[in-house]
Formats: sequence, structure tokens, C-alpha cells
Amino acid sequence: MSSTTEPAGRSGPNGFAIAKRFGPLMFLLALMIVFTAMKPSFIDPINVFNIMRQISITGLIALGMTFVILTAGIDLSVGSLLAFCGMIAAVVAKGGTANSMSLSASGSSGFGWFAALIAAVVVGALCGGVQGLAITRLKVPPFVVTLGGLTIFRGLTLTVSSGGPISGFDTSMRWFGTGLIGPVPVPVIIFAIAAALCHLVLRYTRYGRSVYAVGGNAEAARLSGLRVDRILISVYVIVGFFAGLAAFVLAARLNSAEAVAGMGYELTVISAVVIGGTSLFGGIGSVGGTVVGAALIGVLQNGLQFNNVSSYTQSIVIGLILILAVAFDRWLKSRARS
Repeated sequence: MSSTTEPAGRSGPNGFAIAKRFGPLMFLLALMIVFTAMKPSFIDPINVFNIMRQISITGLIALGMTFVILTAGIDLSVGSLLAFCGMIAAVVAKGGTANSMSLSASGSSGFGWFAALIAAVVVGALCGGVQGLAITRLKVPPFVVTLGGLTIFRGLTLTVSSGGPISGFDTSMRWFGTGLIGPVPVPVIIFAIAAALCHLVLRYTRYGRSVYAVGGNAEAARLSGLRVDRILISVYVIVGFFAGLAAFVLAARLNSAEAVAGMGYELTVISAVVIGGTSLFGGIGSVGGTVVGAALIGVLQNGLQFNNVSSYTQSIVIGLILILAVAFDRWLKSRARS
């Protein structure tokens, strides 16, 4: 889903414009129809809410990744950062690593869910900020910096946890991962609120317009007076913040923080953003498109599981769709220039 408008002189809708704006949404609806035809139980409310709960974790990180990719950046460290933030949240919630394998929260001397949440998002934002500083001050490409972050954060997670999980949180913390408000899972509500806020920021604030400007042409943005380096640092702080928030929700849902958490999440998150219409070359994209992209991947994974397709094949399918999405983005750009 793109925030750009069609060139002047074209009146009325056409196939190209419709595909450009609503392609991911149409593909999502088509997938749902196909999977429902194959197995009608696919659209049972229980399964629909299960899909929504699944996509809320990667969806939260994808919201932050949207800001990064809009500036023509990338963050490959989000899966490892999620694991690290989740482990920090668990340590704070349990008051240390003693009895880390216990599933019982009775007698816990921890600091509670609020302190755990604050610790997760602050650590995530700080780690993102450090990566942003490395990119802007050291002039190292985002791919290299965040690839290094991928291994560093995973190593820090293993160091904090000694390789094992930390389990057994109190009921108030687990509510954020397993609770319901009416029929709707709490993680879904958190994701919806976060998506609405990100949409408002990108669409209606000066900062949001600056993010688009930097992604469209960083040098032109610099010449127009924008502090490009600060904006670039800020988007990595944002994705780090959302990695921390997602880590807290995931730990609450699983009642455990594990060193292997978030493995492969970077592919899923980047796929959701790009499939949703955000250009890897920056300057084009929207939060709405990211939400659709995250839902599309969630529906695809769930539908394939429903039909007993192996996890290996699922990875192949998602990878192919990512390649096709980027190819489609390049095709759209070539059509816009012609």
C-alpha cells in the first residue's frame, strides 16, 4: 500500500493503480478464500483469533521495521534483539536467574510485570540507538551493523541466561500474552493500538514526513534542513523499542524467555513489510500495508499448517513470495518512470 499519488493527467481507476494500491490486500483475501475452500474450519473464530495472536508478535516488530525500511535501511538483528530483551524482562520479573527453570511464580522476589516491560523496551531502544549511532557516525552500512548485532545480541542472551530458559512468571504478566478482552486476545489489542499510533505518526506528523523525505532522497532532505542522522538514529530506536515490546508479550505468552527465541524472525518481519508494499529503496510504504503483509504471512503459514505442509516447505514459499514482492516493487518503479 503506497502513500504516493498517481501522476497528473490520469483520470479514473485503472488496473495498474488498483494493483499498486490494493495488491497485497487482494492477495490476502484470495488466500483466505482458497484455504477456506480447502478446509472450511479455517475461518472458525478460534482459528482466526489464533492467526491474529500469532501475527501480533512479528507484527509489532514489523511496525518498527517499517520506519527503518522507509529510510532505505534494514535491521537484521531484530530476532536476536527480541531474545535479549525477553531475557532481560524475565530476569527483572523473576528478580534474577535463581530458580530460572521453575514454572511456579509463588514466592517470587521479582520486580513485577511493569518493571519487566520497562526494562524490555528501554533495553531494546538503547540497543537500536547504538546501532543507529554506528550507522551514522561510523558510516558503516546498516546491513553490516545489524548483521553484527544479530550475533552480538544472541551472544548476550546466552551469557545472561547461561544458555537456558527463564520460566514461571506471575499471573499479571502472563495476562499480556494469554489474556482476553472480550473475545479478543490481549496481544492483538496491543498490536492494533501500536499500529494505529504508528499510522498517525507517519501520516500526520512532521516527523513522519521527514522519515519519508530521508528515504526518498537523503541528500535532498539534508539540503532542505532536515537532521538526517538524527532521523536515521531514531528509526533504529523505534524498531528496538518494538522488539522489546514484542519480547515482553512473547515471554508472557510462553511463560518463558528462551535464548533461541526469535530465530528467523528477521525474514518474517522484513517479508511482512516488503510484501505490504514498503519499498526496500525507501520513501514509499505505509503502516496499513505492513499490517496486511503481516496478516498475509500469518494466513499463509496457518493455512499451510492446516493442510499438513511441512515447515521446510513453508519457508520456501515465504522466501519465494518475498522475492516476487521485491520484483513487483521494481516493476512498479519502472512503470512509474515510463
